[in-house]
Amino acid sequence: MTGPGMGFSRRAVLGGAGAGLAAGAVGGVLGGQVLGGQVLGGRAVATTPGPPPLGRAVIPFHGTHQAGILQTQQARVQLAAFDLTATGSAGRDGLRQLMQRWSDTAARLSRGEPAGEHENQIATDAGPCALTVTFGFGHSLFDRTGLTAQRPPALTPLPSFPEDALDPARGDGDLWVQIGADDALVAFHALRVLQQQAAGAATLRWQMSGFSRTPGATDRAMTGRNLMGQVDGTNNPRAGEPDFTAKVFADGPGWLAGGSYAVFRRIRMLLDNWENLPTDRQERVIGRRKSDGAPLSGGTESTPVDLTKQNPDGILAIPADAHIRIAAPASNGGAAMLRRGFSYQDGLLPDGSLDAGLLFVAFQADPVRGFVPVQRRLARGDSLSRFLRHEASGLYAVPPGAPEGGYVGQPLLES
Repeated sequence: MTGPGMGFSRRAVLGGAGAGLAAGAVGGVLGGQVLGGQVLGGRAVATTPGPPPLGRAVIPFHGTHQAGILQTQQARVQLAAFDLTATGSAGRDGLRQLMQRWSDTAARLSRGEPAGEHENQIATDAGPCALTVTFGFGHSLFDRTGLTAQRPPALTPLPSFPEDALDPARGDGDLWVQIGADDALVAFHALRVLQQQAAGAATLRWQMSGFSRTPGATDRAMTGRNLMGQVDGTNNPRAGEPDFTAKVFADGPGWLAGGSYAVFRRIRMLLDNWENLPTDRQERVIGRRKSDGAPLSGGTESTPVDLTKQNPDGILAIPADAHIRIAAPASNGGAAMLRRGFSYQDGLLPDGSLDAGLLFVAFQADPVRGFVPVQRRLARGDSLSRFLRHEASGLYAVPPGAPEGGYVGQPLLES
């Protein structure tokens, strides 16, 4: 039974559950959220008169690209990395079996069905809630499975950047998992099941939880804000742009064609310092108005930034060290990434400061031409860097999506 304020059972997904919104938000577009009989990232989206109720939004697991890249980010995320075990069922065969098991489970959960093996009933009363599960392979995985020759050249450990304060225990890893959902229990449930199903093959290395604006929290589709209060994500590349695919999806090697690379960074924000700045100073650090995200060069949020414009006094409208100037594709040889970050808040540090910030995730065709040059410039000249600490990091090759009956990584593991 359902009704206002009542959940939808994962064991009783209603007849229309397979026909839903191709993203987990009510309204808004990031990378091409669509309604109607269209295809997004190789996924057919059935015609529907409007967004389904929040808990019933379905994002199919199978498709050309893995789910969790093109879709609008959900309200909650669980990020985790696993290391293959040194004994037992590890190795190439163990990894193949694990990816088969994980892919089958992710597909079930995305439909709102029970997990099957190790179902713990944590999310029994919830619907699919736009669940997505995205898998990535770390640099170290290829050595541990005898697949070194298949490791892509771009999957090289990220270089050190000035002011990095990285904790190795909270970064890298053989296997990376991104779980998004519009309900915290649904996301946690998926991670817990995957962790239990990995027993004997892989152990959890690190895990982090994040959040974003809940779909429907605003009266219209709007770009989200980060914990600094800034509109964040205005200049994300958009599906439909002529070079979108070339920016986001890799063209090889063969097993990775149509996949991507994910850069992960845990970035703590020094919010006490930031909030002591007056609003006009904050705006000059970013290069945008805080109220509506419009660039200081004028216009609205969507107005292209004019990096050459000067104020009447001859001073650059966008300061020379403003974040949007340093990070702009025009300042980095056209480098661009599809950012899909979530905020986090993990209580207080021993000194009493807030442990909060951004779980930065960015998908790109080549990190050597994408994240690395941009981060180098940001570390050298971005005024925002004074208010940030990069505390964890990882780079992962994200295989293309799996077809019905297949599993993620199959072209690599059965080559």
